[in-house]
Amino acid sequence: MEVCSLVSCREDISSLLAEETPSPKYKDLGRQFSAVRRVRGDGNCFYRAVCFAHLESVLHSPRALQRFKDQIIQGRGVLVSAGFDETSFSQHMNRVFHVVDQCMAAEHEDVLLRLFNEQLISDSVVQFLRLLTSAHLQTHAEFFCNFVEAPDLKVYCRQEVEVMAMECDHVDILAVSQALDIGIHIVSMEGDERQLVHHIIPEGADPSVHLLYQMSHYNILYRQTQSGQAQEITAPLN
Repeated sequence: MEVCSLVSCREDISSLLAEETPSPKYKDLGRQFSAVRRVRGDGNCFYRAVCFAHLESVLHSPRALQRFKDQIIQGRGVLVSAGFDETSFSQHMNRVFHVVDQCMAAEHEDVLLRLFNEQLISDSVVQFLRLLTSAHLQTHAEFFCNFVEAPDLKVYCRQEVEVMAMECDHVDILAVSQALDIGIHIVSMEGDERQLVHHIIPEGADPSVHLLYQMSHYNILYRQTQSGQAQEITAPLN
C-alpha cells in the first residue's frame, strides 16, 4: 500500500501472513477470506472502512445505493433532533451524497477508491458518520447510556465520538449499524484464543461489511467465494 493511501487496492489475504509458519488464527483467516483492503491507521479507520466496504458491496445495485442515500437523508432529521445546527453537518452530508451519486453514475470500484483517497472528501465522509453516530446515540440515550462509561452521554459523544482520529468503541459500532441500517461482521484477532472471534452487529444480521480487527485497527476483508470455504458466522457482539 502506498504511504499516502487512505484505502488500498485489494491484496491477497496472504499479505497479512508472516514469513514464518502462520498461527492457527492466520490459517483460519486464509480459509475464510480471500483478500484484504488496508485502511490507514489514523484513528478513523473504522468509519472509513465501514462506509467504503458497504458502498463497494452495493456498487452495482442502484436500488441499494439509493437506499443508503435515503438513510443519509433521514440522518439529517436525527442530527437536528439531537441539537446539531445544520451548518455543522450540511457540507459533510453533501460530500456523502457526492460519493454516492458518483457511484451510481459509474458503478466502478476505481471511482469509489479514488474518492476515498481524496483526503478532503474521505475525511468529510468520516466526519459526517461521526456526527450521525453521536446524534443516534443521543436520540436513543435511554438505551445507550447503559453502555457508556461516562457520567454524561452528551459529553461522551462530544469528546469521544465527534472528534476526528478518536478510536471507536463497541457502543459506537452498534450506533453506526443502527443509524445506517448496515450489518457489520467483525473478525477479531485479539485475545488468547487459538481461533478467530466473530462478531455480528446487530445480532442475526446478514452483514454487507466484513472487517478485520487487529491491534486496535480495522481493515476490510473479502469472503472466500468457493462453496464450503466460508463458514457460517453466528456469534453476536458481547
